Amino acid sequence: MKKMILLAALAALPLAGCQRSNENGPTEIAGKLFIFNYRLSTAVYEIALRKTGTIPEGSTVTAEYENPAGGPPLVSTIKIFPFWERIPLESPPLRCVMKDKPYRVTITINGPDKAEIQKIETTVISSLDQSILAAKPLVTGPAYDKNPDVYKADGSADYSPDQTCPGAAKAS
Repeated sequence: MKKMILLAALAALPLAGCQRSNENGPTEIAGKLFIFNYRLSTAVYEIALRKTGTIPEGSTVTAEYENPAGGPPLVSTIKIFPFWERIPLESPPLRCVMKDKPYRVTITINGPDKAEIQKIETTVISSLDQSILAAKPLVTGPAYDKNPDVYKADGSADYSPDQTCPGAAKAS
């Protein structure tokens, strides 16, 4: 009788090992934040997904990011490579990011047949306000030359933030 119970327990082990730890799909969020690049005066959403299951070869991931400046969401789609353990997502450059405001992001993983495998909805909150960035990039070109729109010929510099964002304090 003890041998039968032991055999039944051993037979169940492989089944338990095959279960996915994430009930909602083959990935989970590993990290999310805003990255501010002061040289280029840009901000982007950065989200990393961790694989927790198998994703078929030829799958893609599409991220729809709430546009802090208003208007339709910003969308990016990338191919998922089978050897990736983490899937990096980055938005197009943003304007008007506000501190402590939650911004919506919807991530959809589609199989090679375009069928939805997983959908994740989350928010990303910035600990900084985009007003810390100058309205124009500080550098231009591949050699990071000083931007003449910021660094004037008379030696002055214009680091003023973008005044076109909703809620931005207008200069008087």
